[in-house]
This record gives sequence, structure tokens and C-alpha cells, in this order.
Amino acid sequence: MASSLVSLPEIERLSSRVIRILGGNPGKFTLQGTNTYLVGQGPTRLLIDTGEGKPSWLTSLQKVLSSEKASIDRVILTHWHHDHVGGIPDLLTLYPTLKIYKHKPSENQIDVKHGEIFKIDDTTLRAFYCPGHTNDHMALILEEESAMFTGDNVLGQGTAVFEDLSAYMDSLQKMQHEFSGQAYPGHGPVIEKGKAKIQEYIRHRQEREGQIVDVLGREVEGGKKGWKSMDLVRVIYKGYPENLHAPAERGVLQVLEKLKKEGRVGVHEDERAWFLQSKPAL
Repeated sequence: MASSLVSLPEIERLSSRVIRILGGNPGKFTLQGTNTYLVGQGPTRLLIDTGEGKPSWLTSLQKVLSSEKASIDRVILTHWHHDHVGGIPDLLTLYPTLKIYKHKPSENQIDVKHGEIFKIDDTTLRAFYCPGHTNDHMALILEEESAMFTGDNVLGQGTAVFEDLSAYMDSLQKMQHEFSGQAYPGHGPVIEKGKAKIQEYIRHRQEREGQIVDVLGREVEGGKKGWKSMDLVRVIYKGYPENLHAPAERGVLQVLEKLKKEGRVGVHEDERAWFLQSKPAL
């Protein structure tokens, strides 16, 4: 994945209201680094996320604020992961009394409610609760652009990971109806057609689910009671390197748990063998 990542500058103006500042933490899971966003046009701005505490991020942030002749009014966090909140201590050295907002807040943070409005000058952000990647995950809609800061539910490259697939799919279905313009993701480049990208994510997950259901409907060799999760992986991911099987299994298990909640599959707990539930008689 790293070799195919597009190059992003440390600082980039993305629109008249949005400047992206990379967190200085590129890596396997963070792609080019965590995206943090300075939002607004006037002398005070809103900041979305804070990176993970790399010195280069604070230096870049100070450079932008100086060139813009601006200061930070409030910080809004999309979710609790360290690569999005780790820069808070450094930020507080610049702004000791800064107000920090997050859904399900930690100590000294202020709760963000679904639908809450953050307005500064002629810029409006609307909080949109969309659990899945994490259970506290918030997206933010930039009303003047009909754009969405998607956090880590939708990325600029690749696909996202999630804690709860059922919640994640429900969130994606809702997110697609909340805006019509660009998506500003938690990692990776700007997504020009944000709604289309979310729909692509939905189709991808539905296709994967369909593959799993298809394999579960096949005969199991050797009279076994059902399919072990790794056996499903070996069929669905045939041809993929074996070192990808373990992370693939985690994704398959999340799909199986979702299907179990929906009553579509069962599991023999003693053997962790999964099977399709019989359709009820008409």
C-alpha cells in the first residue's frame, strides 16, 4: 500500500475554508499521516483533530497560523484514537484554556451531541454521529461547501477498519445522504466525489458479505458441522499471500457476527464452526 500512496504536502490549502496539516506520522495504518484540518476564513479558526503529538505537526500548525494571522478558537475531535488526539498536550502549551470537544469526552473535554452546530464567522460545521470505526466516531459537515469531514469511517485511499460492522454499515448508509460535495478524510487525499466513495464502500462490504454467505452455503468437507473462519478465508482470499490471512480473518469474523445478529447464520460454539440458518417454513 505504501508504495501506491499519492504524495501529499505537509500543508495544503484545499478550499477557501479548509487547510490540511499532516500529523507528521506516516505509516502502515496512518497512510501519509493523520489529516488535521484548520477550518474557517477569519482571525479565529476551528481545528479538527490534532495528530499524535509529533513535533513537526506543531511546527506546521504554528507556521499556518502565523501566515493566516489566525488563532484557534476550538478543537473538535472525530474519535479517541491516539493518532487523532495525541497532539492535545502540545496544543495546550500554545492555548492553555482551549476548549476541546469530543463525543463521549475524556476529562477536561466537552461533549459533542449529534446535530450540534459549530459556527465561526461565515463557516458552519454540523456534527454527525456515525459509529463504526469507533463507538464515539463523529463526522462533521461543512455546510457552506456541502462537504464532510469523514474521520476514519471513509479514507482517501484504501478501505477503513471498524469495531462494529453493523453500526458501520448503518453509519455509511446515513452519511451518504448528508452532503453532496467533497469528503475530507482522516487519512489520505481529498475525495472529490464524497457520496460516490461512500457508496463504493457500501458495495464493497456487501460484496464481501455475499461471498461469505455463498461459501457458507457450500458442502463442508469431512462431515464437519460448519465452516471455521480461517477455512472461509482460504476460499475467499485464495491467491492472496498467507501473511494477509490473519487480518482477513478478523474482517470475516466481523461479517459473521453481523450475520449472526441478523439471524442469518449460526455457530457451533464448541467448534466455532459457522453455518447458514435454515429458512423458516412458509
